[in-house]
Amino acid sequence: MKYLILGANGQLGKEWSRFLDHTNYDYDALGSSELDITDFNAVEKILTELKPNVIFNCAANTNVDQAEEDREQANLINHLAAENLAKLCAEQAIKLVHYSTDYVFSGTEEDRATYPEGYTENAQTDPVNYYGLSKLKGEQAIQQSEVEHLILRVSWLCGAYGNNFVKTMLRLGQERDSLSVVNDQFGTPTFCVDVVEQTMKLLEKDARGIFHLGSEGMITWFDFAKQIFELSGVEVDVKEVSSSEFKTKAKRPHFSKLNIKKAEKVLGEKSKTWNVGLQQLLTALNK
Repeated sequence: MKYLILGANGQLGKEWSRFLDHTNYDYDALGSSELDITDFNAVEKILTELKPNVIFNCAANTNVDQAEEDREQANLINHLAAENLAKLCAEQAIKLVHYSTDYVFSGTEEDRATYPEGYTENAQTDPVNYYGLSKLKGEQAIQQSEVEHLILRVSWLCGAYGNNFVKTMLRLGQERDSLSVVNDQFGTPTFCVDVVEQTMKLLEKDARGIFHLGSEGMITWFDFAKQIFELSGVEVDVKEVSSSEFKTKAKRPHFSKLNIKKAEKVLGEKSKTWNVGLQQLLTALNK
């Protein structure tokens, strides 16, 4: 079995490299500097040369506000590149594992009442910003192709590599005495190490289609920040504020929790709670 990681310099791509380094699997890892996934001819050439059995597509334009301003680029990376990749994988009998996002949903307060345990895989999609729309179009293009695929949605992703909320809070906690964090956006963190391990188990079970991955529980960003500082022993005055006090170019969802029961059923195991995942991440960062 040979694997190919695309978007290898992001937090999830790096986690995949770390994981595969401890296995006997053969793999290649390409970041944007090695392969521009919007260069369709280059992508075809690489796949023909490397001949992977499975591709982990971690490549994406994840700058939500920038996607609102440069829609063409967001669409090119998140939609059209995914569409091209699906076509090439179908032609070369490569299985495509594609990572997507909770932002494909509307994230309204009404949905929090409708889906108290989180959005199911077949819940109505209705993105509130262009990043979410571009990722949804990418999903749809893959589904409409003939490629054998796994589409894995995650929310509030964080890990030992790259930029994420946990690392930002730890940095700001060293720089400031007080912080303001929104307390009206609800969701659940997803930890890269769990995503990688669960993805591999789903592959081993020959799972196909859309699955949601994540942790048990639901919190706000304010709750998350408080726990980060408490577990890290960092003393910071964390003030709760509403989203209306933070003006952003792209609208943010009020509700981002994904229902992970489908994956848990296939895997035959419960996912860890978000606070356990956080403790494990903080321990890894301290090392």
